[in-house]
Amino acid sequence: MDTATNGVTQTKAEEEQARRAKRATLKELNTTEAGKESSKALDSSLKRHTALIKRMRQSLGSENHDQILKDIDSLSLEKYVDEIVGSVVEGISRCKTEKDVWSAVEIISALHRRFPQTFTPALVSSLSAALAAPSRASLAALSPEQREKEDSARVSRQRPVLRVSAELALVGIIKDTPDRSGGEWIMKSVRDLLSNDPSLSSLPLLLVFLKAFSRPYLGLVPPASSKQISVSSEPGTLSDATSEEASRANEDFPALLKEDDELVEKEIRDRFKKMCEGYFDSVSKKLVIEHNRLQEQDRRNHEAYIRSGEIFEDRQQAYEKMTKSYEKLLASCQSLSELLYLPMPTLKTVTQKTESIQIGLNTGSSLLGADSDEAATAGGKWEDEEERRFFEEIPDLKDYVPRSVLGLEGDADSQTSDGEEKERIEKEMVEEEFRKLEEELAEMKIYEAGKASGGEGGKKQQDDADEDADDVPTPTPGTPKESPSNTPQLAPQGPSQLLTALLARLPDATNRSMIDQAAVDFAFLNSKAARKRLVKFMAQVPKSRTDLLPHYSRLVAILNRYMPDVGSDIVAMLDEEFRYLQRKKNVVKELAEVRLRNVTFLSNLTKFRVVPAHVILHMFKVCLDDFSGTNVENLALLLEGCGRFLLRSDDTRVPFAKMIELMRRKQSMVHLDQRQLLLLENAYYQCNPPERTARQIKERTPMELFIRHLIYDVLTKKTIDKVLRLLRKLDWSDTLVLRTLHKVFTKPWKIKYGHISLLAMLTYDLQRYHPAFSIGVVDQVLEDIRRGLETNMYSMNQRRIASVKFLGELYIYRLVSSSIIFDTLWTLVTFGHPEGRPTPSQPSPIDMADDFFRIRLVCVLLDTCGMCFDRGSQQKKLDNFLTFFQLYILSKGPLPMDVDFMLSDSLEAVRPKLSMFKGYDEAAVAVDEMFSVIYQNAGVVIGDGGDDSGEESGDDDDEEKERGGRDEDDEDEQGQLESPIDERAPSPEAVLLRSNQEFVGPTEEDDAEFAKELAKLVTDTSAESRKIDKKTALALWDTALPPPVVRKKRNEEYDEDVEGAAGETSEDAGVMKFTLFTKRGNKPQTRQIAIPAESTLAVQTRTAQMQDKVEQQHLKKLVLDYEQREEAEELKALAARSRHGPIKIRLAG
Repeated sequence: MDTATNGVTQTKAEEEQARRAKRATLKELNTTEAGKESSKALDSSLKRHTALIKRMRQSLGSENHDQILKDIDSLSLEKYVDEIVGSVVEGISRCKTEKDVWSAVEIISALHRRFPQTFTPALVSSLSAALAAPSRASLAALSPEQREKEDSARVSRQRPVLRVSAELALVGIIKDTPDRSGGEWIMKSVRDLLSNDPSLSSLPLLLVFLKAFSRPYLGLVPPASSKQISVSSEPGTLSDATSEEASRANEDFPALLKEDDELVEKEIRDRFKKMCEGYFDSVSKKLVIEHNRLQEQDRRNHEAYIRSGEIFEDRQQAYEKMTKSYEKLLASCQSLSELLYLPMPTLKTVTQKTESIQIGLNTGSSLLGADSDEAATAGGKWEDEEERRFFEEIPDLKDYVPRSVLGLEGDADSQTSDGEEKERIEKEMVEEEFRKLEEELAEMKIYEAGKASGGEGGKKQQDDADEDADDVPTPTPGTPKESPSNTPQLAPQGPSQLLTALLARLPDATNRSMIDQAAVDFAFLNSKAARKRLVKFMAQVPKSRTDLLPHYSRLVAILNRYMPDVGSDIVAMLDEEFRYLQRKKNVVKELAEVRLRNVTFLSNLTKFRVVPAHVILHMFKVCLDDFSGTNVENLALLLEGCGRFLLRSDDTRVPFAKMIELMRRKQSMVHLDQRQLLLLENAYYQCNPPERTARQIKERTPMELFIRHLIYDVLTKKTIDKVLRLLRKLDWSDTLVLRTLHKVFTKPWKIKYGHISLLAMLTYDLQRYHPAFSIGVVDQVLEDIRRGLETNMYSMNQRRIASVKFLGELYIYRLVSSSIIFDTLWTLVTFGHPEGRPTPSQPSPIDMADDFFRIRLVCVLLDTCGMCFDRGSQQKKLDNFLTFFQLYILSKGPLPMDVDFMLSDSLEAVRPKLSMFKGYDEAAVAVDEMFSVIYQNAGVVIGDGGDDSGEESGDDDDEEKERGGRDEDDEDEQGQLESPIDERAPSPEAVLLRSNQEFVGPTEEDDAEFAKELAKLVTDTSAESRKIDKKTALALWDTALPPPVVRKKRNEEYDEDVEGAAGETSEDAGVMKFTLFTKRGNKPQTRQIAIPAESTLAVQTRTAQMQDKVEQQHLKKLVLDYEQREEAEELKALAARSRHGPIKIRLAG
């Protein structure tokens, strides 16, 4: 038999050696040949590529192995890498056997050697997603049957993926770092699958993994013979001992490899092995629990059968389901035991009884000591009065329950003496702990300079402390007396059912009154069995329900005075759990919630004085002795939970202060990460807050408080009229009132976001009575928006959103014109960019490529008032802005999801049919065309320093030149109030983008349309002129013409323009100025329009002017010649008369 066993072992060793050789060869090939170019010509046929991808999707198994490798070597594949990754992952799921898995590994290796930079990272990412653990939230929403089906399907999908991934990590495709194997990656994937699996549905994946890869990843070798392993062996050392024994005893099974030849590092193998052994320990515990549950259910079924003579169908189905689940878990645990060479847990039979482990520190203490009447102050042991009442003012059961039920028929003097004895023993223990602590502090002062030698000494001190704690004499409380025989007898099974109902009610008892009533109810059900059930129930508090622990601690504290075994048993259970967690301190994530529950429960029981002071101090000292890892978190939790109480209690103040001093010293000597330092600092200052002065509250006058109350508290849709009346009644001549109102109205971020529209409505209503105030509010809002663009501070983002929202609401209530809104929109997308044009290659320091906040601001402004720009010239302006806005968006990086959704919603609201540009270049071409058309049709002068959207005044030409005209349609002008706000100059930050394209003049279609409109206008005018008499027409004509002075001035300017055309400055080059005569109300107005010199209108006008000039010169010449002839003839006649006679001169009298 032994010979056969050795032969099988030798065969397994040879097979493992052969597998290792294949993996090493392939790993060397993947390392050396990766990225090398193929020397032969590669085929780029679409048909062959499609066939290859389809074949990969079907399977990467051995049946397609040769053909796929041949296609990989002969095809180019460069354009199909992404599709190949998806087909490879899909093909892996169809690899069932070991031969198919190795075929898939060779195919992936061939692809890796071709495309190491593009294919391999994408494949690793896809495999990681395929091995991801299921979401707990999604599983919680499923029924148990659906969850079981989902888990089964998931395991079937992930089984081949895990095997292929493990092989890829061994052959050098999956790597943690360039010079390390992928063992860490595999271990993390397996750990994620196991840690997020409370139902153990991923256990089959671990079994499959261990069957194939226990040797390379865990370093496990089979034992020499099937010997029984001692149950007392430590879980973390069994595999090491087994492997060493096998290597010593079996000479026919030598060590397979040297350490240098291993494919996975030793450190990873050890960690992986410990993780698997810890998981086996958890599975074993679950198996024992399920076994005990099954035994208990079987016993209950047997009792039910004896009582009723039959077992009900629902009970039978539940038992069969439990049995099926247990048998499946048992088979999995046995397989895991065989693969890890660990012993199966001992499963007790029905005759065996579970014995509870008692720890000798079970001394109870009185709830209220000498400091029971201590007042709760700021520096006391309680943070506030509510906490003091919760932990100190607990009811006395003898006031609610008969003394006989509590077993108080004995002598009161004996109880008093027992209490004094307990207090004396506890005081001695505290003094002993204090003495040891002083000795340790003295040693710390001696060797504080030698930091390196502190580790081993700390461990020895911890062992000595544990031994000393075990040697402490254990005082035992008196056994509570049994209930007297005259206790009212309830119906059969009544107490058990009532206790079950009480325990089921406890998770909902989340206030003082409910938990106090639960304690009274339990007192009436008091018995030894009931107390044991209560302790067992307390030990099974869900890890996520730490909110129940303070209330459960209060229940234990109420019962502990008359039932001391309840408190002692719970303290013993928590102490044993604390010791277990100390032994398992290397298991960090899996036991984190258990540690939190344990320490929180102990802290709350300490504040109720159920946990003796020396017990909690000893736990604190144990954590200090090994000041690293999870003990740092334990110390922080202890300090936060009961540190303030221990530091301010008379009996523990001195020793606990010494312990905190020791902790601070070790904290300065040991290197801790930032998270641990932050935990300790927060916990320390929470239990021992520093002295500090009271917070200074800003003093405000009653008037300021009243105004703030009106705006911040009272203002709603229903009360806005009332608020307006109260604001109007204020003394507006008082500078303090005016300044306070200005502050409140210009800080919209201090009110609710939904009330910003109400603030704008108030501003509009107040404009009628105080127009200067409204002007100041608008100016300040625009200044805040400008300042936000200049500073771009993250902390001001909320304010900037509120300011932009407020500006939009001000437009809704006609306090600002549309030109200010468009100025703001253009400023948001152009400010700070070179020449006002955002480009990806030239990021602005105040608007980086990854800063998307300006997009949010534009969306907020469009959401607020964008729906108003749906007709007329405003619609065209908004369309032009949205074109440029797309250019701005495309100059950024990829949009985050929330910004993308916000942008989509905003554009959908203002322009549902807007087509988005695909790239920056396309948007840039559209923007250039847009500005070319604008320059051509609207005659915007490049470089005027502002657009033509400012409102004209018509009176002062200088002001008109400084502001520019407003280009709003008549509807908008009639809708706007004629307020001083409308006469504001445009914001100086408005930037006009220059276009490099030349003006090309109107097209033939434009000329035809203009001729059509002109003919229509002439026809309408002639039809209307027939209805007006001549006198009225002459009056209208006189009023329609500009004054003669203006006409003369304009004519002189045109003459100067024609005469000095050759000497034009560079500023007016290429344009021709026209004067447009308009009328607003009864007031005539003039306005200059610059038309491109190449346009048809300018050419025709210049030609007509030249013709008129030529005709004037011709007439002038004729008149001058005629005058010269007349003068010559007069001179000739005068000369003739002077020759014939004297000259007679007649004087007119």
